[in-house]
Amino acid sequence: MALSWLNDEGYMAFCESDFVIIPCGVLLHYVSGKPVFLHNSTFPHKATVMCAHCTSPRRMDGHRYEPARIMTHYESDFGAAPKVEMPVGQAVSFIDPEYSTGRWVGIKGVVRDNPFFDICRSQQDVEILGDWKRLLAEARDSHWMMAYGDWLREIDYAAWKIGVRWVNVS
Repeated sequence: MALSWLNDEGYMAFCESDFVIIPCGVLLHYVSGKPVFLHNSTFPHKATVMCAHCTSPRRMDGHRYEPARIMTHYESDFGAAPKVEMPVGQAVSFIDPEYSTGRWVGIKGVVRDNPFFDICRSQQDVEILGDWKRLLAEARDSHWMMAYGDWLREIDYAAWKIGVRWVNVS
């Protein structure tokens, strides 16, 4: 809950220790001016990817709180974690960074559902916009960053400026 609250208040707080995901989260936060959601993702199936983690911000648009249920953390069954319901139809942008090559993959999507499976609490089924089959070969890591809105053009520009190889599948 603490990480969710910090992000809701405009700070950046991420739960994972793998550093590769953090720089793209910082960049996406500042480009969008909104909280970002570090999450696990599945490989696309029929143009859909599931995004899930136990630390989703509730004010992903920077203003209003999305509906949420407070539950236990999934993996430990201890503490508190939000199950945030993102609006169906919400446009989102993703960055999927690669560990070894300084390469980031950009993806646009639309939230289609907020299912409830026995995995991390906040869960969204997101339809990938663009060449989702290309994403099968391009996806590099299980951790992605998400923000509300379309920020791929801005990330493309910033990636070029900082020397990151950028692949936009949308």
